[in-house]
Amino acid sequence: MLRAALIFAIIALVLGILGFGGLADFAWDLAKILFWIAVVIAVALFVLGTFVYKKVT
Repeated sequence: MLRAALIFAIIALVLGILGFGGLADFAWDLAKILFWIAVVIAVALFVLGTFVYKKVT
């Protein structure tokens, strides 16, 4: 997920340099959405892992 966010951020940078503002905005927005989805998943797994670890031990 983070890899896809990084790829879309690089695509947005290249499109911005080339002058494709609309496509660059779309790629940047998609990169931000993918980044925040990855952060939410990581936090959820961290919290779940903490509670499961306490139950197992």
